Amino acid sequence: MAGLLDRYLNPSWREDAGQQYGLWGRVHQIPDEELWRTHERRRERLVAFSRNRLRTQLEARGATPSEVAQANEILRPEALTIGFSRRFATYKRATLLLRNPERLIKILTDKERPVQFIFAGKAHPNDNPGKELIRQIIHFERRPEARRRMVFIEDYDIVVARYLVQGVDVWLNTPLRPMEASGTSGMKATLNGAINVSILDGWWAEAFNPNTGWSIGRGEEYRDEDYQNEVESNALFDLLEKEIIPLFYARTTDDLPRPWIAKMKSAMRAIGPYFNTNRMVRQYAEEMYLPALQRAEILSKDNFEHAKQLAAWKQNLRANWNTLKILDVKNEKHDGFKVGDPCVIHAWLDLGKCQSDDISVEIFYGPLDANGDIESPRTAPMQYLKQAENGSHEFTGTIKLEASGRIGHTVRVLPRHPDIDNPFREGLIHWAQKK
Repeated sequence: MAGLLDRYLNPSWREDAGQQYGLWGRVHQIPDEELWRTHERRRERLVAFSRNRLRTQLEARGATPSEVAQANEILRPEALTIGFSRRFATYKRATLLLRNPERLIKILTDKERPVQFIFAGKAHPNDNPGKELIRQIIHFERRPEARRRMVFIEDYDIVVARYLVQGVDVWLNTPLRPMEASGTSGMKATLNGAINVSILDGWWAEAFNPNTGWSIGRGEEYRDEDYQNEVESNALFDLLEKEIIPLFYARTTDDLPRPWIAKMKSAMRAIGPYFNTNRMVRQYAEEMYLPALQRAEILSKDNFEHAKQLAAWKQNLRANWNTLKILDVKNEKHDGFKVGDPCVIHAWLDLGKCQSDDISVEIFYGPLDANGDIESPRTAPMQYLKQAENGSHEFTGTIKLEASGRIGHTVRVLPRHPDIDNPFREGLIHWAQKK
């Protein structure tokens, strides 16, 4: 696959994938035939590798010669191959498919549209529930209907992972929301031409769109975990039966799954330039490491004079913070808003012993949920306007109403100083009180 990308993208994609957005568009210039043949060869290698590993596993367990010989007949090089490879923690729900064995057997035994599953992974030595998941999968794969279409590869390591991400057609991920941390294996699978089908959690909640793969559900979360498992198991089977399997076997007259290949290319084009280590390290450097270095240089100049001034400012602000009060908040128009209208908001503050330069005043706004709370909030800055005759200080800001429905807003005050990197770090905040 790397050689194919070299030819059609340019070898520079290797050097800094995160800076090559334009190059990744050339994925669509790769001939369907060439991409598919490359992928098929790697699936054949995965099948051969899996057969060899299974023979080794059987021999190590003292299986009979006939059982070892049967390892040569597992899996089919041309069948739709779905991979699940990761640490066997319970929240990753490796056995979600086993909740409906009848539907799974029906998929596995379809002679017209064969489907096969390859599982791999390890549980922590002290994680007995994780080991139990492995036991259930191995027990199921020994059923006569599943024996040649479902395999668990033992001794999971980087070699196994490499063959899997290179050779599968679909990368399956079924974590319990919101437990997934990231999911880098799915990113690697995409760059190798696999298509992800996953719960909307971890990286997939950010990367998914209908052109890059499939989502199991829409991100719903239920209090009853067993009910959540049942709902998402059914959703996964629906995807397999109604979308994934039919799309894979929708062949044109030249026996190519062109709609499937188009989805492969779209996923590689969208995910390749963003979900990679080059982009991650560059973003860390530009947004975290370099600003931290520059800030350290500023604070340490002149025998740490800036740092001393900042410490004194913080001490003074903490001592005086409770003297600050938000007296009133009003908008210029109470009703009759239309989508696109500006909404001008005024806030009056008693600064107490604080200075206007020491604070940042913001509008906090967004759509209201059924309980009247602001959900999916956004913020907009407010500017200092003037001091009123009663001594209060007026601030004003504007928000644009971009959607219909109930919109709520309030005002908050945070510390402000050119040398602080994060206003929330001080633990000081004032909110306008509800009336």
